[in-house]
Amino acid sequence: MSRVAVLKGGRSLEREVSLRSGARVEDALKRRGHEAIGIDVDHDLVRRLRELAPDVVFLALHGRDGEDGTVQELLEILGLPYTGSGVSACIRCADKVLAKHHMIDAGLPTPDFVAFTETAFKQLGAAEALGEIADRIGFPMVVKPADQGSALGLRIARDASEVPGALVAALSYSGKVLLERHVAGRDLAVSVLDGQPLPIVEAVPEEGAYDFDARYEIGRTAFVCPARLPDEITARAQELAVAVHELLGCRDVSRVDLLLDDEGELHVLEANVIPGLTETSLLPQAADAAGIAFDDLIVRLLDRALARAGATA
Repeated sequence: MSRVAVLKGGRSLEREVSLRSGARVEDALKRRGHEAIGIDVDHDLVRRLRELAPDVVFLALHGRDGEDGTVQELLEILGLPYTGSGVSACIRCADKVLAKHHMIDAGLPTPDFVAFTETAFKQLGAAEALGEIADRIGFPMVVKPADQGSALGLRIARDASEVPGALVAALSYSGKVLLERHVAGRDLAVSVLDGQPLPIVEAVPEEGAYDFDARYEIGRTAFVCPARLPDEITARAQELAVAVHELLGCRDVSRVDLLLDDEGELHVLEANVIPGLTETSLLPQAADAAGIAFDDLIVRLLDRALARAGATA
């Protein structure tokens, strides 16, 4: 059995979700006989990892530092194998703008968008172009930070008067903002495990949008898995998810979020390299629908990381 450092918590806005994911991972690993030690990531991470000398690191660290390649780069330097995608894939997926450009270049469907840095608004007068942006994208318009997960900072501007407030909100979370055409439709998530798509999960909020609270408060959203979709749409959504997973260089596992519009067209929103593992998270639901129990899912991800290091669990 292996000594496993489970990285969780940290200082991102997704800290509480990460702590919940990490706790579930620790429990699963302990049930399978591994020595699992949780580390709430802070300034002493390197020292703690050196003292612990784990065989492998399990990443349950959501948000900045955990999903943007930062901690992955550090673990590479320390020579520690870890679960999930490598540095370059994390960078591509964490930056929604970069990921969308890759998708467009590859001919994959994603909603039309523009993106600007805070500097563009403050020093280059980008606000003067909001009229042209509105003409191109139309209303309603999604305004969100370019590098946050869990719908943090996301607002829907229904007309021009709501755009400035939405921009201020998004820029309070990030130095880059994404303005994206709003697609009305069904929220779908396709997890990709070892290169294969799992059953699709549809999130159906009880009311309002599928925002942060709807994602993580039990009872706020109903989840349907497998999603009730025509066979051809199921196949297309899974095909798109695998294509995005491969395009962005993900490994082990990812979750690709899509929207299905009223005309039956699919639109890829983003890919997540460290999907949530909480009680309401989508990856565990998809795995369960595929006959993969939570503990088996966790050990499977652990074994992949150990295999890259030439070790066995």
